[in-house]
Amino acid sequence: MRNRANIFYSLIVLCVSGTSLWAQNKFAQLDMELPTPNSYRNASGGPGHAYYQQQADYKMDIRIDDKTQRLSGEEVITYRNNSPDRLEFLWLQLDQNLFKPDSDSKLIRVERMEDFRSIKSLTRRNFEYDGGFKVESVEETSGRAMKYFINKTMMRIDPVKPLEPGQSISFKIKWWYHINDRSKVGGRSGLEYFEEDKNYLYTIAQFFPRMCVYNDVEGWQNKQFLGAGEFALPFGDYEVKITVPEDHIVGATGELQNASQVLSSQQRDRMKQAMNSDQPVMIVTQAEAEENEKEQSTGNKTWVFKAKNVRDFAFASSRKFIWDAQGVDIGSKRVLAMSYFPKEGNPLWERYSTKLVAHTIKTYSKYTIDYPYPVAISVHTNRIGMEYPMICFNGGRPEKDGTYSEGTKYGMWGVIIHEVGHNFFPMIINSDERQWTWMDEGLNTFVQYLTEQEWERDYPSRRGPARYIVDYMKGDPNNIAPIMTNSESLFQFGNNAYGKPATALNILRETVMGRELFDYAFKTYCERWKFKHPTPADFFRTMEEASAVDLDWFWRGWFFTTDHVDIALSSVKHYQLNTHNPEVEKAFQKKQDDEQVPFIKTERNKKDIPQTVNERDANIDDFYAKRDVYEVDALDKKEYEEFKKKLSAEELELLNKNQHYYEVSFENIGGLVMPLIVKANFADGSQETIRIPAEIWRKRHDQVSKVFVFDQEVVSLELDPLLETADTDLSNNYWPTRSIPSRFELFNERRNYENPMQRQKRLQE
Repeated sequence: MRNRANIFYSLIVLCVSGTSLWAQNKFAQLDMELPTPNSYRNASGGPGHAYYQQQADYKMDIRIDDKTQRLSGEEVITYRNNSPDRLEFLWLQLDQNLFKPDSDSKLIRVERMEDFRSIKSLTRRNFEYDGGFKVESVEETSGRAMKYFINKTMMRIDPVKPLEPGQSISFKIKWWYHINDRSKVGGRSGLEYFEEDKNYLYTIAQFFPRMCVYNDVEGWQNKQFLGAGEFALPFGDYEVKITVPEDHIVGATGELQNASQVLSSQQRDRMKQAMNSDQPVMIVTQAEAEENEKEQSTGNKTWVFKAKNVRDFAFASSRKFIWDAQGVDIGSKRVLAMSYFPKEGNPLWERYSTKLVAHTIKTYSKYTIDYPYPVAISVHTNRIGMEYPMICFNGGRPEKDGTYSEGTKYGMWGVIIHEVGHNFFPMIINSDERQWTWMDEGLNTFVQYLTEQEWERDYPSRRGPARYIVDYMKGDPNNIAPIMTNSESLFQFGNNAYGKPATALNILRETVMGRELFDYAFKTYCERWKFKHPTPADFFRTMEEASAVDLDWFWRGWFFTTDHVDIALSSVKHYQLNTHNPEVEKAFQKKQDDEQVPFIKTERNKKDIPQTVNERDANIDDFYAKRDVYEVDALDKKEYEEFKKKLSAEELELLNKNQHYYEVSFENIGGLVMPLIVKANFADGSQETIRIPAEIWRKRHDQVSKVFVFDQEVVSLELDPLLETADTDLSNNYWPTRSIPSRFELFNERRNYENPMQRQKRLQE
């Protein structure tokens, strides 16, 4: 049954000449495209009588070394097999391996030189660090070593005996890794360094080996993590001990267990006050946080958190944190809404963040299910936003003078609502983000829109209203994919996974079904699948089942719509960076001009025009005729020195490396995609072979390009040099053509921008 489901979902995204196989009958039912109902998932869209899901419980000891920015940990995982299947092996996710130097996510990235219009972007592209998990041991709880194998971002563990239905297994893993600096390598979590006060702010997630989902749809969900598709995880209980510098404040998934050991009596009193307050109460004030920044204690402190029935765990830690909280009534219980933020987030964060958290969980609870957890947390970072159970990391930073634009304010409001809202999709209604991004991002963006409209009348929401998706839907069909497309293969990720599904649901609610029918059916879906693993078919079927409205035509129209190997090395463009050094660049230009082939008229005019007027009359030639355009004058040198002052040491080094950049284009003539195996032959006789996975074709199957960076000049390139891919035409597999180097301009200037608050300040001076 699992295989059949996968076959049908593959058919859903199969397109021929941009037209769905079933587009001729737009009102045909979806029966043939959806998996056959069974005892696990019934025809009404709900869990069947035999539905099951696995459970993974974690006990962890985590330590952050603030001097080396290293995270180390030990965990005991208890995994219960609730399936009817015998499990011969277990799969775990190693998401930090995305940052390993040989990560597939780097190799399959399609690149063009125009992507690197700034020095910073190119510096970041070339930056590497020792990322990835360092797994030290995998053992049974008795201490006996277990057999395991790491396949990129996945790890297989082989128990001594298969895990039978109803059985549990416990095992220990010890690991560590270098925490990624998001400003240099990006990432959904990591660290931010504040140069002014020499402090770090850690937002930590995907930090431990995590169990994959095993279910009735596809068995083990062990698709590799390539960066775009997020996570599929089983539910479980967590007990986590986090050791950090003793002056750090920590926020995390779950409830704090040892407040008397890590918080002062004053902070504990403030927490009690906050729980009973409808307005934010400061637990750590800005003044207290600023004092903390200066002390930088060398001792350590351990914070202990417990969380029940969650699919993941994340935390944040810094001595810079200001911390506030307030209570909010959800159903019959009181939830604590909290925010952690450095002073750099004020005045925006102290004024708005916790109020937004409270508003979000209250509004989402109205449209979906009652928020079930004891806390909801928003943490300020320099990233746009990322979500985890009970905690999320959000951007939206004012200028250093405390002013901000309306765009910054609305951006902050929107990202907090969106990321806190992710507690519902997919942290509780636990869809497979690795496969179906729209099931969490699209549904969440839709409820985000409803929540924004209840926060401020006529809130300028970015997504939701139908008119906002028009330009996307009428755009170039070559840059649009069906919503029912795997996360890693989407064009225009935001429009496809966020905007279009949210708009579709809004149209269903306002125009097709009406609010009453839609809201009832949508809430039914949420109640049916809370703390479970729904699929697209479960959503489609439930919405129809609970409303008595046939929506197959809508799902088909809005959500859904052969070959030999002949890959050509179609073009090569050679670039070197403009150094801005007049000595180098004017000499380069002179060499280019000297080597330029003369026009035919120049040669003939030497004979036909013995003497021109300016050659006879000395008064004709002026300044422009007499100047030497290749001369390096004092002003050239002064301007170059001023230019260098704007660059960091790393940027200046990059410009002066004299590296060679080759943008190589490949054309898929035959239609069958294959890996690209490229052999580069250098001027000194050395060679290098680069192997690029076939996934480089995932967004464009007809033509792709890749930028290669070498320290020396390439004299020739060969595609498939060892004849590994059954290429039917080898004549287009070589590049012997001449490359004409040109200068690629890098811009390092930032446009000066004055927000209205800054302008008003100037007006009052």
